[in-house]
Amino acid sequence: MLIDSYQRRFSYLRLSLLPVCNFRCLYCLPNGNPKEVLHKKHLTRDEIRRLVAALTGMGIKKIRLTGGEPTLRPDLLEIAHAISEISEVEKIALTTNGYKLAELAGGLKLNGVNAINISVDSLKPERFFEITGQNLYFDVLKGIEASRRAGIEAIKINAVVLNGVNDCEIEDFIHWAERESLNIRFIELMPTADNGDFFKSRHLSLVFIETLLEERGWSLEKREESAGPADVWSRPGSMGKIGLIRPYSSNFCNTCNRLRVTSEGDLQLCLFGKGNIPLRPLLQDDAQKDELEHFVRSALGQKNFSHFLHEGDYGSTRNFATMGG
Repeated sequence: MLIDSYQRRFSYLRLSLLPVCNFRCLYCLPNGNPKEVLHKKHLTRDEIRRLVAALTGMGIKKIRLTGGEPTLRPDLLEIAHAISEISEVEKIALTTNGYKLAELAGGLKLNGVNAINISVDSLKPERFFEITGQNLYFDVLKGIEASRRAGIEAIKINAVVLNGVNDCEIEDFIHWAERESLNIRFIELMPTADNGDFFKSRHLSLVFIETLLEERGWSLEKREESAGPADVWSRPGSMGKIGLIRPYSSNFCNTCNRLRVTSEGDLQLCLFGKGNIPLRPLLQDDAQKDELEHFVRSALGQKNFSHFLHEGDYGSTRNFATMGG
């Protein structure tokens, strides 16, 4: 197992396939993709296969493909297939803005993807356009339905809660989870190097949602070992579940089980950490597997126990398109 100096076990890899996105979300890329990321050389399929093979040999069981927007990679299905052939992989998940899912859902299922997270920050088309800069609300809904038809059972909806923008829709999202087998995840707005002013004006603590759920008879579930960062709530009679991702909560980092690797092959020990550790030189040949494993174990010793958001230090992450959260 991969274990850090605080005895946390790591079973979950978030792998960025590219740092660009076709949406212009207010909290991430309101001005589009920075020019400097457009021509970066992303990990090849073989490099990804070597990376995943080494990490699964050390206890990683769940692989999440993210971005930017991973469906912009023309070889996404081939990448998923290559990962699915690694016997130790138990789950392949995808995080996407959903605009291309109607076309890709069947192929994703056939190539091993068995969980999808889809960003839907509003249930109103006009507000969806205001937040994302794209008039694709109904395309995303078609993608959700296509994912269901394809047999992908684990479907989660990610909604970043923005003060004065979409916080008035919280009950609408909860009702959606009550009547359909979808897991809604409310995500607290997080600061990055690019969104400082926006964060100050739009950040909203999610404590009020926890109170609302308790009042409605929802209960907090026990966390699974390979689970993501959300506290998950359920209620008898509800078709779906509710997740809360709150990076400012006092215990947010206690159960960290995630490693992150950027699209260029850099190990990112914390989403809000400073500096990354290049792995790409050790991904050029299958014979480098032992060296790569030793290097990752050594690097993990540098991981801090917690981020420093409460001290106003949000690390070197410029925007979430570079790593996907």
